[in-house]
Amino acid sequence: MRDDEGPTKLDEIDRKILNLLNEDGRMSYRKISRELDISVGTVHNRVDKFTKTGIIKKFVPLLDHSKVGYKLTTVIGVKVKGGVLRNWEDKTAYNKNVLGIYDVTGEYDAILIAKFRDTTELDAFIKELLKEPDVQRTYTQTVLNIVKEDLGSSEIIEEEDNEI
Repeated sequence: MRDDEGPTKLDEIDRKILNLLNEDGRMSYRKISRELDISVGTVHNRVDKFTKTGIIKKFVPLLDHSKVGYKLTTVIGVKVKGGVLRNWEDKTAYNKNVLGIYDVTGEYDAILIAKFRDTTELDAFIKELLKEPDVQRTYTQTVLNIVKEDLGSSEIIEEEDNEI
């Protein structure tokens, strides 16, 4: 879906299908159809519509990064020289530790969300960032506790909303 097309209209069945898939991305169309009392074909067609319009970007497992050794989560503000932000972001997006990059307003140009095994790995990452000629400065915050981390949540789609 292109950004200029506007929001996609969702009905109650659409929201229910998205919520079920959000709970279990491997749930079969047959099980969804039984839970919602609709045909398997309806489920298939709607999920197909969701993927074609970009509502569902892809089906991926939701990992617990700490269980695979990445126990340190950071929020890093980055100030980048004028006119090169997009190029810098495109290059930085490929770093394996970076989970998200956001253009932001305020003192910093971008915010990175990144995961590391330990402070030594974080230190090396920050030092590499600061070596880049386009990076003017960084500000790093270490996450103490993750209260909620669910970037794929469908809870944001409220019952009374007609569109997203």
